[in-house]
Amino acid sequence: MLPNTGKLAGCTLFITGASRGIGKAIALKAAKDGANIVIAAKTGEPHRTLPGTIYTAAEEIEAAGGKALPCIVNVREEQQIADAVEKAVQKFGGIDILVNNASAISLTGTLETPTKKVDLMMSANTRGTYLASKICLPYLRKSNIAHILNISPPINLNPIWFKNHCAYTISKYGMSMCVLGMAEEYRGEVAVNALWPQTAIHTSAMDMLGGAGVEQQCRKTDILADAAYCILTKPKSFTGNFVIDENLLREEGIKNFDVYAVAPGHPLLPDFFLDVDPDTLAMKMEAHGASPVFKEGKKIESAKHEGPDGAKHEGPDEAKHEGPDEAESAAVKPLGPVAETFKIIKGAISDDVVRSTQGVYLFELSGDEGGTWYIDLKNKAGSAGIGEPPVKVDVVMSMSSGDFVKMFSGKLKPTMAFMSGKLKIKGNMALAMKLEKMMTQFSSKL
Repeated sequence: MLPNTGKLAGCTLFITGASRGIGKAIALKAAKDGANIVIAAKTGEPHRTLPGTIYTAAEEIEAAGGKALPCIVNVREEQQIADAVEKAVQKFGGIDILVNNASAISLTGTLETPTKKVDLMMSANTRGTYLASKICLPYLRKSNIAHILNISPPINLNPIWFKNHCAYTISKYGMSMCVLGMAEEYRGEVAVNALWPQTAIHTSAMDMLGGAGVEQQCRKTDILADAAYCILTKPKSFTGNFVIDENLLREEGIKNFDVYAVAPGHPLLPDFFLDVDPDTLAMKMEAHGASPVFKEGKKIESAKHEGPDGAKHEGPDEAKHEGPDEAESAAVKPLGPVAETFKIIKGAISDDVVRSTQGVYLFELSGDEGGTWYIDLKNKAGSAGIGEPPVKVDVVMSMSSGDFVKMFSGKLKPTMAFMSGKLKIKGNMALAMKLEKMMTQFSSKL
């Protein structure tokens, strides 16, 4: 892990959502230097399911070597932010660093997202980040350290990150747009950057969003704490960056990332917004023993005000609600035969299969579960899922969804399907024949 250097000794950090999870991990890392931490979070009384309060976090921070100021703050309330900032300035003499970690999440589609949830995400994520930054900036501009760090993703305009949870994505990108604007507005005075994890982070929310077994596919909050520490100890000239934790730490010389894993050696899940599409993400989770409940973006909704201080997924956000701060979940719709087939295909793809096949296949299916699906046995570790592949297609196969399932389960030979007109093929016939050979391996798992 990244060693502490003492550079944050005596610095004052205002961290929203610091009572648990990622926010608390960043606070504890700074506390080891002897920093002052303002814990600006909602949880003042113990929650029946979520760990920690602002007061238990304060105890941990002081035990680690820092000084703590716990403040009840709902980032949707401008006055509560202002009051906490005033207390911080009175106690510590100013503010050197702001970490906008607080956030709300609801992984639901447009028609499934109540207006109340839309308002919660927009006001906690985008507006809360904007307000905390605005109120802290007069003090940050007086500091020699002067950093704002938003826990938000790079702005990826691939539509796959909008189609299943449009409101959530807009609200998180709003946090990232604050980075773009404020970094330029205050260039030379205050550094403004964003930080996002390469992989899923194990928090209370990830347990809920990912289901049983997901923790083995996650990293610990320590990796984001180390990455945040690295950013916050850089000069003000380091600004306007959208940092991915693993990339930064590799640049800093970290080579052993097993120390950050919950289960060293176990395959890890990529985080949201980094171009591993949600369907593939769900398949990967299930292939390694998890039971995701966010598939299709319409199966679960949750919200939080204190940010990823206990969360991550879909980001690193914590699952909390506006009222009792509880997560709601609905029953997961069983996979249909085509989706189930693709799930198993995805799990069966290996480096050897990709190396020996070197083809990208598009399936145009009719009937139940009709639509466009793909199998990429050419690029990187391979992938499979619904929709168009992100790369050039070599072979297009058109058939009914029922015949597709029969073909991949070994009940219908591709040659017979082609000769009988059930299967139409366009493109590279040699690669189409290669896929037929691969079907033997897949069918043994179906």
